[in-house]
This record gives sequence, structure tokens and C-alpha cells, in this order.
Amino acid sequence: MYDFLVFIGRFQPFHVAHLAVIREALRQAREVIVLVGSAGQSRNLRNPFTVDARMAMIRACLTEDEKVRVHLQPLRDSLYDDDRWVEDVRTAVAIVLERSARGSDSRVGLIGHDKDDTTYYLSLFPGWGSVPVDNIDAISATPLRTAYLLGDAVDESRFPEGALRFLQDFRQTKHWSELQAEARFVREYKAAWNKAPYPPVFVTVDAVVVCNDHILLIERGGRPGVGQWALPGGFLDQEETLQSASLRELNEETCLEVPRELLKASLAGVRAFDDPYRSVRGRTITHAFHYDLPVMPRLPAVNAADDARAAFWVPLSEVTPERMFEDHYHIIRVMTGRL
Repeated sequence: MYDFLVFIGRFQPFHVAHLAVIREALRQAREVIVLVGSAGQSRNLRNPFTVDARMAMIRACLTEDEKVRVHLQPLRDSLYDDDRWVEDVRTAVAIVLERSARGSDSRVGLIGHDKDDTTYYLSLFPGWGSVPVDNIDAISATPLRTAYLLGDAVDESRFPEGALRFLQDFRQTKHWSELQAEARFVREYKAAWNKAPYPPVFVTVDAVVVCNDHILLIERGGRPGVGQWALPGGFLDQEETLQSASLRELNEETCLEVPRELLKASLAGVRAFDDPYRSVRGRTITHAFHYDLPVMPRLPAVNAADDARAAFWVPLSEVTPERMFEDHYHIIRVMTGRL
């Protein structure tokens, strides 16, 4: 028997198949560690519920005896950096082990649905065991979440009673109303491509402009992600290069008062970011251009324009994922080596 089995998921939302995994883990281990992923992310269609809300949802579905043996820990995403994610998982597990009388010598394993990338995870955790389990009726949180946010009918039998109560209460909040509007926007956006011969792959660009340990950001004025902080960027036009697109979008959205020649000379790196789920609009591959400007007496002037509600400089030390659009926090972290 394992001392601890680790179950990693986002639980957006928590459903009966998730609960079945926890209960199977309790049959095969003395205690269970549930790592609740995407902690600290900005609220969006893929992550509508905060980590605190999801942990409360999970607790509401457990019996009193189960609560004693189940440990819930938040886990941040680390897109584009497996090593950092592995370190964060090990740290989260170590926190529970330190609190436990069983200690660091405990036998630890991973448990998860066959549909998950459990085998891939195991390659990153040598020494940990594996307990694959079947997914009840092949339940996926994605269609359940989509129907719920659109306001469509949802099969309530897919949710434990505690999760169902949470979802019913959440419908009364302003967050649900805003997410519903966002979900309907995305549905209409995708409907415009229904007649395409194949699902479209969008190409975008983003400008990572750093000066005096500050980064240039905008506040989005339109959907998706209205009100969230983002890198200046947008879609590639038919007759321009990727870098030309990055400079054009940077100028259109921020009116940055830096000569184009200086920006080009300050180019410190270019990288594509292609997580399949990075955008709710569909498969979108972005190319980030890192412009590392020289030290200046003062930060260059900016002025919001086009579809940006605001443009501003933020100290890199103050950038957090809670306010950032899509994967832009992770792009900044990778491109600058900071955060």
C-alpha cells in the first residue's frame, strides 16, 4: 500500500469521475494529496473558478472521514517549463509530507485517469509509482464547463452534491454573468469559421518590451479577456513579416515613443509559444519578440490606442499571473528569465 497517492488536476469543475479517483486512491493509500492546478490564474473560460473555490468545492464533496485523509494543495501552472513544474509538484508534495508523521520516507505514487498524460508525468518523477484508473463514462470537464458557462442545460448527475450546490450558487454571481457573455462571444467567433475546410490555425505576435526593469503592458478593451493585462500584440496580416507585425501592433496599441530603428537594434530574442489550449478562440500560435531597451533617464512615453483600453509600464517584480491574459505571464517569464 502507498503512504500517499498524488492526484493532479484543474477540476474546472469537480465532477463524479474526479471523486471516483480520490476514493480509489483512498482504497490504495493511507492518505491522498490532491494538487489543484492553474492556481493563481486570471479568471477565464478555461479557468472560471479560483483555486480557493475549487478546493472548497472538493471538500464539500468529501465525507468527514475522507477529509481527514485528503490533503489539498494549490499548484501553479508553469507552461513551457517542465523542470519548473516538476519542482513545484515536488515542493507541494513535500509540504504535506513535512506535516505528516509519515515523513519524507513515505512511499509516494501518482494516480489519474487513463485519458490523462499520467505516463508522461511519470517520466518526470522517477521513483514514484503509478496507479492508472478508468474514467467513468469518459467524463470530461470541458464540455460540462462550456455548457454551464453558456447557460445551457447540464447533466446534473455528472456532479457530486457538493459541487452541484457550488455551481448553482456561482450562477448568481457577477462572475458567472461576465463569463457567460465571454462564452457566447467565443461561440459566435468560432461559428464564423464553421464553413472552413479545416479548423483554422491562427498566427499572432506579441511584443515583450523591457526598459529600466519595467515591462510595457496594455489593458484589453475587447473580448476575450476584456480588462485583463496583456502584451501588445495581435494577428499577422497577409503581407507582412512576423517582426513587422510585432512592431506594427506595438505602435498601434501603445504609441510607444521609441524609434523603430532602436527597437530593431534592441531585439534580444524571438520564440514561438504554441500550447494547444493557450487561447479560447481556437488553435493560436504566437511569436514573441523581446525588445530589451537600453537604460534611459525615464521610461518612454506611451498612449493607448486601437483596441487597448490603457497602456502602461509595470515593474517586472510586480507582474503576477492573476491579472494576465491567456499565457502572457508565462511568455514574459520565459522571454525575460524573470518572475
